[in-house]
Amino acid sequence: MQVRNNLFIALAIGVLSLNGIASDSHELAEHGTCTGFGPQTPRDIDSLVGANERLFQLAPSYKEMNLCNIHFHENAEHKSKEFSIFAGEGSHGYESGYKCNISKKLTAAELAPTKEQICKNEHGDLVPGDTIEVHWVFSSCDVAPGKGLGSCVSEKCANPNLRVETQVFTLVNDPKALDFNTLMYEGKINGLHQPKALPSNTGKPVVFTGSTTGPSYSDSKCSPYQVTWSVRPSCAKVDINTVGKWCASGNVFQEDHAHGVRKLVTDPKLLSKIKKQK
Repeated sequence: MQVRNNLFIALAIGVLSLNGIASDSHELAEHGTCTGFGPQTPRDIDSLVGANERLFQLAPSYKEMNLCNIHFHENAEHKSKEFSIFAGEGSHGYESGYKCNISKKLTAAELAPTKEQICKNEHGDLVPGDTIEVHWVFSSCDVAPGKGLGSCVSEKCANPNLRVETQVFTLVNDPKALDFNTLMYEGKINGLHQPKALPSNTGKPVVFTGSTTGPSYSDSKCSPYQVTWSVRPSCAKVDINTVGKWCASGNVFQEDHAHGVRKLVTDPKLLSKIKKQK
């Protein structure tokens, strides 16, 4: 059971901390770049460069896996030419990362204050014009969606393939914008837990091998866990009120706020090489 509990903690893709949990075969660097680890995440998805030699197989399509968690981060953890506005250094993973470029071109109506506070936590609430990065996490285990990334493993399946489908959004106060709840958990489709839909009009996803993310990691404290990432390169607008409704709904994931981000990984030794998209 202790092994299972450790894995539950370890699979926290940007949500939980791995403090004190690392394989003995890995070396953490107190200063400078950590060594001996596989490729890290997040990254600039417009750059194909990577020199990390640790290889592992890409996970299957999300349609062949079980949706086990949905959560989101305040600002984008990844970077692309369409979400490239630096949000700042921040602290505890907040007020850092990147913002959608379209967030600087919104109308006064789209930026109008909301009637209610949206997804508030100790770091504040979300407001129109903010950027979020949403992670739909899929597991090869026979598991059901639930609270935290522990839902992605089980006693009979402690070392799953993991895949994260990713979309960056700009929040707007506009009922005509995308309804966040149309992208949430649907139920079983062909025997597998699946979302209602995933964004399909924001460019061909960039697929690469990486790690877990979140503000507990850095270039000097790497994640030892293996994840297949699928990151859509363009931003989309989503109605902030529908995001707030999801946070307040008591959703199956028990998510009610945005999480912090890990700073961008830029050292080629910590990145996988991305194959050109066909």
